[in-house]
Amino acid sequence: MDDQTRTELEAAAFRGLTEYLRKRTDVQNIDLMNLAGFCRNCLAKWYLKAAKERDVELSFDEAREVIYGMTYGEWKDNHQTETTPEKVEQFKAESDKHAF
Repeated sequence: MDDQTRTELEAAAFRGLTEYLRKRTDVQNIDLMNLAGFCRNCLAKWYLKAAKERDVELSFDEAREVIYGMTYGEWKDNHQTETTPEKVEQFKAESDKHAF
């Protein structure tokens, strides 16, 4: 496989993942972090890092909007729910496994 095709496939997979996460508003970021060690905000940070590596001017808020499909404030207002103390404890206990 040539590099251009690989890049196109990776981009398509990324778009599929972000579209899926936009539809699964029932899945909270803390659930993603506790299960997989990354969340929507991690994806936005990776996106922002890639932009900076290519000298593309982008803010963290703009990167989050790419991932969430709306502003982070809108997402929180419309979809974020209260978490449980147990989920917070699990998050803290497994922080060494979280993405950077």
